[in-house]
Amino acid sequence: MTFLAPLITRFLRDHMPRQRGYSPHSCETYAHGFRLLFTYAAGRLRQKPSQLHIEQLDAALIMDFLGHIERERGNGATTRNLRLATIKTFMRYVEFQVPSALEQIGQIHAIPTKRHDQKLVRHLVMDEVRAILNAPDLTRRLGIRDRAMMHLCFAAGLRVSELVEAMAANLSLQRTPSLLVKGKGRKERCLPLWKETAADLRAWLTVRGDVRVPELFLNAEGAPMTRAGFEYVLEKHARAAAETCPSLRDRSISPHQLRHSCAVIMLQATHDIRKVALWLGHADIRTTEVYLRMDPSEKLEAVEAVVPPELRRGRFRAPDALIASLLADTSPPPA
Repeated sequence: MTFLAPLITRFLRDHMPRQRGYSPHSCETYAHGFRLLFTYAAGRLRQKPSQLHIEQLDAALIMDFLGHIERERGNGATTRNLRLATIKTFMRYVEFQVPSALEQIGQIHAIPTKRHDQKLVRHLVMDEVRAILNAPDLTRRLGIRDRAMMHLCFAAGLRVSELVEAMAANLSLQRTPSLLVKGKGRKERCLPLWKETAADLRAWLTVRGDVRVPELFLNAEGAPMTRAGFEYVLEKHARAAAETCPSLRDRSISPHQLRHSCAVIMLQATHDIRKVALWLGHADIRTTEVYLRMDPSEKLEAVEAVVPPELRRGRFRAPDALIASLLADTSPPPA
């Protein structure tokens, strides 16, 4: 039997970053999925993760693991399919390393993805965004940072990874403010900024101080802001904004909702899905089409643009027999 540990080590440290050119963020995402799988497998087989063998990761165990993360961790079908895709990617690598496991790997590749309802993405309207951006205390250094951070995330439609990895050197606040962003798939895009966003960023750079790290946004300890840190900041100010904006009450606001909100507002302003895809950094415009389904104004314009068929109209006239039967039913009974 073949030990699993050397295979997964070479896959994460050599194959993905060096041979395939995956970014550190992608490698970490894969590593988290494997961490969940190996923890489950070790507990079920009563072994240490370092003692697991590749032959033990058969299709039956993978199916049980997928059911486990849905039941115990509350993951939806989308996350379940993501974990399955991670496992299949690793198994394609193992095919060339352990030929004796080809039949077992073929059974894993045969596990189907789970179909699920495609609900409309949740977003914020402009009044809700304004309430959240007005929540920070601008008399404090961290309040200025929080306003600039949330404002940039919304105005530029950034992913949370793009926001926390934004470099101060890539921000230009000259006559035409802009930010150079390295997005998904290592694709760069240069985004112009609203003058209001640039004003908040200037205020943050004024109090940011002389720091050694190149990232634009820092936490309270002077280290680069993390994904979890920004999620905490956004949730804190969303709760504060709920006091003045009732529609935010009892809602969980995620950083990606700011990105969705930017996309919807831009689509309503430009009516051009291609511009929205370019702004968000989508490689495939089909990814952006989800915003067409959630914007009612787009459907309303389509309805108003079509001339409805002219139909013959008539008026219903009840026959005498029907009127007589109705009158008979309402007549009082004999005394």
